Amino acid sequence: MKLLEPIEKIYLLEENSFDFPTLDMMNNDLVAIGGDFHPQRLINAYENGLFPWFIDEYNHIHWFSPQKRMILYPHEFKVSKSLRRTINNKGYIVKTNENFQEVMKNCASIKRKHEDETWIDKNFIQAYTNLHNLGYAYSIETYLNDKLVGGLYGVLIDNVFCGESMFAKEKDASKVAFYYLCKQAEENDIKLIDCQVHNNHLTSLGAKEIPREEYFKLLKS
Repeated sequence: MKLLEPIEKIYLLEENSFDFPTLDMMNNDLVAIGGDFHPQRLINAYENGLFPWFIDEYNHIHWFSPQKRMILYPHEFKVSKSLRRTINNKGYIVKTNENFQEVMKNCASIKRKHEDETWIDKNFIQAYTNLHNLGYAYSIETYLNDKLVGGLYGVLIDNVFCGESMFAKEKDASKVAFYYLCKQAEENDIKLIDCQVHNNHLTSLGAKEIPREEYFKLLKS
């Protein structure tokens, strides 16, 4: 790895190595740029507390490790009264890994507040589909009348599920998928759900921010 910006401590990844900067080398949320989407590089990134967020105009992948990490313990997921009614009465059917790539495509196309465009382009979709085929990436999907109306996807590394994105086309459809993710996590001894960065929606579901150093301790344990 080469230091790209001495002041910011952003590292340029070498093409022939899958190594990433260690915690003591990190200064900002953006840690490194470069490299590719080789499955082993992606796995190494998640194992070392990083994730790719977007590709810039020079075709460089940007790798992040936020100084404040948003996490959720599965047993702390908050089920509101309205969400409970939706789960019990809406008629949603939840499945796992039935339509992984379609979940990603919907996450890419859904309109979001404060975002002009998505980072989930064809490169991301292919990269995570490869991980899915290798048994590392999973989707939780919500169906209504046999139609995919919500869901989420992420990467499972040991006993940590690293959530990537979610979408909803019907009321609470993504929350229902998240609820079942937490249920499956508890049943399968998955200790932690990594939500990456703060937003109010995640906070309402029980997620919280912790320092990067604490997240790394949890990741290594």
